[in-house]
Amino acid sequence: MEYLIEKLGHHGDGMAHGADRTPVFAPMTLPGERVTGTLNGDRLENVKIVLPSQDRVAAPCRHFRSCGGCVVQHAGDGYVATWKRGIVETALKAQGIAAEFAPVVTSPAASRRRATLSARRTKGGAMSGFHGRASGVIVEIPDCKLLHPALMRARPVAEALAMTGCGRKGELAVQATLTEGGLDISATGGRPLDEPLRFALTETAQAQDIARLAWDGEVIVTRQSPDQRFGRARVTPPPGAFLQATAEGEAALLAAVTEITAGARKLADLFAGCGTFALPLSERAEVLAVEGDPAMTEALVAGWKRAGGLHRLEARARDLFRNPLAAEDLKGIDAVVIDPPRAGAEAQTRELALSGVPVIAFVSCNPVTFARDARVLLDAGYSMGTVQVVDQFRWSSHVELVAGFTLTTA
Repeated sequence: MEYLIEKLGHHGDGMAHGADRTPVFAPMTLPGERVTGTLNGDRLENVKIVLPSQDRVAAPCRHFRSCGGCVVQHAGDGYVATWKRGIVETALKAQGIAAEFAPVVTSPAASRRRATLSARRTKGGAMSGFHGRASGVIVEIPDCKLLHPALMRARPVAEALAMTGCGRKGELAVQATLTEGGLDISATGGRPLDEPLRFALTETAQAQDIARLAWDGEVIVTRQSPDQRFGRARVTPPPGAFLQATAEGEAALLAAVTEITAGARKLADLFAGCGTFALPLSERAEVLAVEGDPAMTEALVAGWKRAGGLHRLEARARDLFRNPLAAEDLKGIDAVVIDPPRAGAEAQTRELALSGVPVIAFVSCNPVTFARDARVLLDAGYSMGTVQVVDQFRWSSHVELVAGFTLTTA
């Protein structure tokens, strides 16, 4: 049977309808294409393109068909940008929200500065890479077009760690991050830590020139300070701490947040992390930074102190899901920056809606929860400005965005 691909789903698979009108999902296809394949449940396997789309391009990476790290390398950049904007538009329309959009900002190829590799031992040594498409098989990625060239060194590092601290049946998750001091590595899933393993891991870190190595959250050795720059401040994040995926993506988000909050003398940064926004903004305004992880809060404060010459910054460790800042806590705040995880910040947003804060810069990595929270603000009398979509997870189905909200009613 031949299928007509009608649209691209939110996870990057083409969507068609079978003979009984039930949805059929076909990977690596594009709208308008006619395809054939073997139907397995609701998925089409062994897909063959009968009539290709004009938006189809040759995937730049030779690993694309087997690796699960990317899902839309077969589509041109223009199409992918339009698709990602469409994901946000669809989520907003579901909440009855119309929006204006700025041009999508897309991070370049080979720019990812953090990634989590899977690694395991083999009969002949070890292997590392990403999981295959819809499988638990590790696909090696020596010619990956996604990761920054300096981050590619994490592949042999992950393999060395698997040889040191992973059993033959185990699989190691190795989070690698580029820092000013070198590779910051946080590994989980290996053997339980004991003194012999600690010694062996220390030797591996030395041999592999790792800046810092953490094993199941415990720092084994710090050879070079794994610092990140946020504006003028230099911060040493705790192992595994959140960091924007690319420097270009971070710069685009920061530029939008800075523009939205221009003129504010006192800001609150909610879900502040290690200071991605709080520290650059403290160069021109007082900042209240609130973050649920005390270790990240401590890193933020240490970075602020070390920078010197910044405006006053107060940092609080607080779970904003269970204990959001109340409306009265935000009195005197000129603008709020909020950058919650994928779950959004429904409880905190309801308090923002009651607070009367004049300006809110809302950063999100989930258009659905963003639209839900935006609806709360709009119903409270805020108006939404231009939406900036930032595609820093290039060739994936992930979308990030930032939009400003201004209070328009008393």
